[in-house]
Amino acid sequence: MIGMIRTLLKSVREFKRSAMVTPLYVVGEVLLEALIPYVIARLVNEIEAGCELRVILEYGGILVVLSLLSLLFGYLAGIHCARASTGFARNLRADIFQNIQSFSFGNIDKFSSASLVTRLTTDIQNIQMAFMMLIRTAIRAPLNLIFSFTMAFIMGGRMALIFLIVIPLLGCGMILIGRIALPVFRKGFPMIDKLNNSVKENIKGIRVVKAFVREDYEREKFRGDSGDIRRIFTKAERILAFNGPLMQLCLYGVMVFVLWFGARQIIEPVGPGIKIGEFSTLLTYSFQILSSLMMLSFMFVMATFAEEPCQRVCEVLREESTITSPENALTVVRDGSIDFNNVTFRYFETAEEANLIDINLHIKSGETIGIIGSTGSAKTTLVQLIPRLYDVSAGSVCVGGMDVRSYDLTVLRDSVAMVLQKNVLFSGTIEENIRWGNPDATMDEIKEVCRLACADEFIDQMPDGYQTHIEQGGTNVSGGQKQRLCIARALLKKPKILILDDSTSAVDTRTDAMIRKAMRTYIPETTKIIIAQRTGSVKDADRIIVMDNGKIDAIGTSEELLRTNKIYQEVYLSQNKQGHESLEAEEVPTV
Repeated sequence: MIGMIRTLLKSVREFKRSAMVTPLYVVGEVLLEALIPYVIARLVNEIEAGCELRVILEYGGILVVLSLLSLLFGYLAGIHCARASTGFARNLRADIFQNIQSFSFGNIDKFSSASLVTRLTTDIQNIQMAFMMLIRTAIRAPLNLIFSFTMAFIMGGRMALIFLIVIPLLGCGMILIGRIALPVFRKGFPMIDKLNNSVKENIKGIRVVKAFVREDYEREKFRGDSGDIRRIFTKAERILAFNGPLMQLCLYGVMVFVLWFGARQIIEPVGPGIKIGEFSTLLTYSFQILSSLMMLSFMFVMATFAEEPCQRVCEVLREESTITSPENALTVVRDGSIDFNNVTFRYFETAEEANLIDINLHIKSGETIGIIGSTGSAKTTLVQLIPRLYDVSAGSVCVGGMDVRSYDLTVLRDSVAMVLQKNVLFSGTIEENIRWGNPDATMDEIKEVCRLACADEFIDQMPDGYQTHIEQGGTNVSGGQKQRLCIARALLKKPKILILDDSTSAVDTRTDAMIRKAMRTYIPETTKIIIAQRTGSVKDADRIIVMDNGKIDAIGTSEELLRTNKIYQEVYLSQNKQGHESLEAEEVPTV
């Protein structure tokens, strides 16, 4: 718990002053509130003794001053508390987001995107409320309890001892309730993650849902997830609801005792007795003490509710990237040559089977390499090791003659441009999306790469041209248009290594050929790796790698593989009827 609090409080930073002065203002506010009933008691006693109007006005002036000062301290405490808590929440979100940006693919695989969104929003909101209570209510309630009890003891003597019975009773009850409720709350937050993931999938795939008329199914799934959350949090709230009756029992028990014992002391005094002023003030202090207990009770409920969000947020903050830059890292990538030396890779250390097995591959700088293979043959996994999105489990991957683990990560990844299977565009204009490749590029350079990627033909037809707004995820452009924009973005980077991971699957063969031709002329010295399902996309490559079950099955030119490799033959023949007839005429032997 202490370690968790230390981790969270690191995000207070520039709001530390506001967080520290808030309790000081609270102390002043509570002290003045405790003095006001005492002054009223003195005034009532003076009136009972037949004082002059001057005395009443003096006491009235003192009460006005105390009230205004208490109001001022309360106002200042509220302002600084709000500033500290909202600033803390802002910093905490920024720290989590920044840490997520440093995650490797392995770290990202550990957390679902829906869970990370929940931690950045709902969980931090709960922590913000808990922090607000920590620096204000957690100071105010105990101090109010202590000051009021002290004044009650001064004014009422042994009558105040009733609170020594009530406070431990209430404390033990709240601890017991919290221990029962906390495990139930812990079960609820993963359910919120699940619900958010369901909503995200539904909204992202709404076109598919409507195309397959699955609205009723999605509604039922959402209703089920939502119902599970309702049931678990209802159960937790039922447990916490016992806090109310316990509080009321203590509250009315104290009031009955004070009224009975105080009235008896006034009517039939034993010893020095008690005056009406002291009795009325004792009632006021009783309300203050009990209101403090109620605040503590509410704070206890919020703290119980916030403990699990604190754990979840700290889990992300403490997560360290599995891939980092080494000390004295290399800052220059010599060229685009790539070497895989006895590489074996597993996504998880505990996995029994490796995803890549004994990969030995050597690619010269400027070479064009095609990769082909069935789904699940680990084509994408192979290329993700080049920019060190994952680290090898055994062996080494070298770029420019040096192990990728010896490079500064930023330098290495700046030298590699990837167009992924799932093409991602961000909210903003077409120009802004393409500038991801090079923020300092001129407009002429942007138009040039769009022309090379055959994207200019549809951009020029749009009303706002390069200033056309792209919706989140690129939903207002087609799949082929999205691919061409992503290729243009990668070309603008002018990398030493360009990786196209099935990035032309949504464009026609003519456009595919034009893009490949443009790449050969625009970046001739760049090493180009093209993963494709169509043999036509890789037939002009210097060499083609055939992958099968995480292994390299064969390497060669298209002509060589057509003569010697059965997997390539089957893929080629299934896609090219004319080629099939040609091969049958030549009686290509199988292997």
